[in-house]
Amino acid sequence: MTTSPEINTLAELRASGHVQKSLREELRDNLLAKLAAGEDPWPGMHGFENTVLPQLERALIAGHDVVLLGERGQGKTRLLRTLATLLDEWTPVIDGSELHEHPYEPITVESQRRAATDGENLPVAWLHRDERYVEKLSTPDTSVADLIGDVDPMRVAEGRRLGDPETIHFGLVPRANRGIVALNELPDLAERIQVALLNVMEERDIQVRGYVLRLPLDVLMVASANPEDYTNRGRIITPLKDRFGAEIRTHYPVELEDEIAVIRQEAQLSAVVPDVLLEILARFTRALRNSPAVNQASGVSARFSIAGAETIAAAARHRATVCGEDAVARLVDVQTATDVLRGKVEFEPGEEGREGQILEHLLRTSMAQAARTHFGGLNFSPLVEAFDGATTITTGEHVTAEHFLAELPELEASNLYDEIVERLDADASAGHRAGAIELALEGLYLAQELSKETADGQTIYG
Repeated sequence: MTTSPEINTLAELRASGHVQKSLREELRDNLLAKLAAGEDPWPGMHGFENTVLPQLERALIAGHDVVLLGERGQGKTRLLRTLATLLDEWTPVIDGSELHEHPYEPITVESQRRAATDGENLPVAWLHRDERYVEKLSTPDTSVADLIGDVDPMRVAEGRRLGDPETIHFGLVPRANRGIVALNELPDLAERIQVALLNVMEERDIQVRGYVLRLPLDVLMVASANPEDYTNRGRIITPLKDRFGAEIRTHYPVELEDEIAVIRQEAQLSAVVPDVLLEILARFTRALRNSPAVNQASGVSARFSIAGAETIAAAARHRATVCGEDAVARLVDVQTATDVLRGKVEFEPGEEGREGQILEHLLRTSMAQAARTHFGGLNFSPLVEAFDGATTITTGEHVTAEHFLAELPELEASNLYDEIVERLDADASAGHRAGAIELALEGLYLAQELSKETADGQTIYG
């Protein structure tokens, strides 16, 4: 954040050559400037480059209010919050103005009186763009007073007439004048409350207790909604839906790389998690989204894989603390994620009692896909032949990487272990090396080349 301009009066603002723009002009000009300069206006938004973002950019250039429709965990709220970066960093307002009025255009009675009294000495303050984005979760208990405003009984008690505009206590939308108002989960808003927004979005005025205040509000209304909410909890009323200039459908990442990028970006990891484990989580999440056993109307949120990555990192940190090694996640930690993520997936009614089996099956499938992708073409014969019926390798939640590596059978005239590590671009540390070889052993087990027994948090390959 830079410091605000050193301009404190209306006269100084005029002398600076400042040009007043409407909110939509400001958003459009800044968006076009970024596009012309080759800058990314939407940092951190992965997988929307060719679908959602072009639609949103066209809507902003057209000056439309926008509603984003999509299942949970598709990045709708993050995308709405990114809109604030398209505003000017600092914008002038009348100092003390309740509705952030521009010094060139006061709209309330109080500000007009101050402008007439102070003239060119009208005090000017500067508002940062972060303060021009207002977000409201549309809960059923939201009232018209919360969004639009109501008569303030304290001001009436002070002696003002009931019809005096100065008795009005303004709600969230008027207070966001010259800014962006984001309503999350719009269908949860009671229908009678949605009606109160009709004038704001079309005529740009507000009505409070029968008084029509002709305030030329300059706000951009954006909203998010889950399509299933139209039948389960509520709906967007038709007149309000008609007033949104653009209805944009969001989606989960189409490419595996975008799914991995979202996990890496959003997860708060307490240990090192190799890329291949994030890939397995991403494949696991995508398999759930395609499974007929999962309720796809509910969706499988990106938060599923993000929480999974954080759980895997926590398991690695736990082992590192107990066993005294570097905190590097390995394949043995992936299993811990399924134990705590079951509640984040909605299964079809006919699958009751089989939830654990479904998760286990899809996780094994994801591991097998990752192993085939990275180890395809490697000759594992020396490793398979080393298991002569008596040789076994033990790994598990409390088996250190050094102990696991020490148990590996020696492979004469073969550098297979090094090739396995190279295929995953892993470094030479014990944790990364052990994790890579564990994935190879699991791949051999899933290909029915090795056997595996699991009990008490330990896995024995033989």
